[in-house]
Amino acid sequence: MKVAGSAVIGVQRDRVWAALQDPAVLVRTIPGCERLEETGPDTYRMTVNAGVASIKGVYQGEVALAEPRAPESFTLRARGQGAPGTVEATVLVRLSEIDGGTRVDYDADAVIGGMIGGVGQRMLGSVAKRTAGEFFSAVEGHLSASPPIPAAQTAPEAAPQTTPAAPAVYERPPARPAEPRPWALLAAFGMGAAAALAGVAVGRLLGRDTSGRRG
Repeated sequence: MKVAGSAVIGVQRDRVWAALQDPAVLVRTIPGCERLEETGPDTYRMTVNAGVASIKGVYQGEVALAEPRAPESFTLRARGQGAPGTVEATVLVRLSEIDGGTRVDYDADAVIGGMIGGVGQRMLGSVAKRTAGEFFSAVEGHLSASPPIPAAQTAPEAAPQTTPAAPAVYERPPARPAEPRPWALLAAFGMGAAAALAGVAVGRLLGRDTSGRRG
């Protein structure tokens, strides 16, 4: 299944890029995402509550951010499985400056198997685009509510650690339950972005300028 689309976020491109690279932002904005656990550089284990029509369930998967060209583009690769089926997707995400904000374009190529694969590409594609739109709206809302931190207020560089740090874990706050959505959307960024975003949850969400990502 192929899904392509775009969204406009009324925020400067460098901030959108940083958000789509930050797992703490993505876990809050990717529809259905409940948990991200760092397993390596720009690689995360993901738990998603998702479904299409009557086929719903919890998916476990992995998401990797690759080929970063800050702040212009990156590739998101996602794979996961659950009782309703399996998904493997590659999403190319491009960011461009426009008047008043940032345009995000995404092209997703996904292979879906199991019961969820029998739902039909038309329904999956429709839900994927709708969910991608929800993801980008959530990213814009998060950035609008969190003004950039002036350089003078940034935290000082951390002292060298003497013992290996434990893998970082990011969880969606319980006060913001996620509405089930297709796992295929996850690949659309979003996340993230996210990006986002799928399908897609470009969720990327969906998003190295790694100075904007929490380790």
